Amino acid sequence: MDRRSFLRTSAVGGAAAASTTLAAPLYAQGNRELTLVTSVPDGFAIFDDAAQLAIDYVAAMTDGQLTFNKNSAGTLVGAFEVFDAVSSGQADVYHSAEYYFLNQHPALAFFTSVPFGMTSQEMSNWYYRRGGQELHDEVSSLFGLKPLMCGMTAMQPGGWFNTEINSAEDLQGLRFRMPGQGGQVLGRLGASVQNIPGGEIYQALSSGQIDGAEWIGPYADERMGFQEVTNTYYTAGFHEPGAALTFGFNLDVWESLTPQQQQICDVATRAAHAHNTALSLAENGAALERLVSGGVQTRQFPDEVWDAFGRAAAEVREENMSDEIYANIANSYFASLDESAGWYEIADGEYQRQRNRVNNAG
Repeated sequence: MDRRSFLRTSAVGGAAAASTTLAAPLYAQGNRELTLVTSVPDGFAIFDDAAQLAIDYVAAMTDGQLTFNKNSAGTLVGAFEVFDAVSSGQADVYHSAEYYFLNQHPALAFFTSVPFGMTSQEMSNWYYRRGGQELHDEVSSLFGLKPLMCGMTAMQPGGWFNTEINSAEDLQGLRFRMPGQGGQVLGRLGASVQNIPGGEIYQALSSGQIDGAEWIGPYADERMGFQEVTNTYYTAGFHEPGAALTFGFNLDVWESLTPQQQQICDVATRAAHAHNTALSLAENGAALERLVSGGVQTRQFPDEVWDAFGRAAAEVREENMSDEIYANIANSYFASLDESAGWYEIADGEYQRQRNRVNNAG
């Protein structure tokens, strides 16, 4: 299947929501603590690592004058309620995956990942160099938020199943946990899609509430213990080639920070993002080897299933293009993706030729 052929003709969108205007608060000089709410329990590999790194960096760079009181999922608000909590002013900052909030605006999907979309490096290219961050600001401002990309899970596997998938018909009625546009794709193919918070997946899988689930990747999945429940692992996924995480500030809180504090938060989240990307990519290989050594059976989807994923993904992306904000973001995203892919085809091809020469010499 030609991934780029999907990308040139696809995209999703939807309804924009009204923003809530809050009075800008006043703060005394001195130390300040912001209330942070997250979508996962403390200590969750990759996901929570990114949040913790960012807040540690901010504390260190401000010499403790700006800190975060981190509240894990369910402590102050539920895992999928963090967006609303910060938008309304109940909390100051959230750390989450934007595609959890497609009911607010479907364009938010692009700031986590979309099927057959960007890899981790392509996401950074678009976000930091091709206008992605400004577009993220635009859609988030509708809800009184200021976002910063903070974390990257890299390519996510197809997930854990209690049965093999030999044809697209095997997806019919399958109770599967997958959020975002990926979940919408599975829904079009007849699956019963469950959007379950990360902290609840293991119990849902082990109890039989669901037939399968995707999470992050071998390193994080191993820590979750999914191999204790099922040993069928589809290691290539269509849904998230490079999934980013976000620090979302209440806009009034953000504007109440000093310019120096804003710059420090920006630098800290970028540093956490880079470190998190390396963590994901460095640890997944060894974790997969451990899983396989422990009896996990890796599988690949048949070509027929990949084709079905591709057709459904194109439909999902196209159905919301009537929304102007969504269309602008989608067009920017896919233009940047084509630009990156074109360069990689040239550069990677030449690199492979030169590497073959070196490997074959002598």
